Amino acid sequence: MASKGLQDLKQQVQGTAQEAATAAGATAQQVVDQATEAGQKAMDQVAKSTQETIDKTANQASETFSGLGKKLGFM
Repeated sequence: MASKGLQDLKQQVQGTAQEAATAAGATAQQVVDQATEAGQKAMDQVAKSTQETIDKTANQASETFSGLGKKLGFM
């Protein structure tokens, strides 16, 4: 009977260890997912900011050339 009790205890310990490993894996995956999401948001913001800068620069260049063309009498 003692052997049966030890076998049951071993199975409980193994089950608890498996549950802990599963929970740890799920937590690790959540951390990875959150980091991935944060990184994607940061990259989206960089892309948006870069595009806005490009648009502003293009508009300024266009206005500069337009003004230069008017001064030189091309327009």
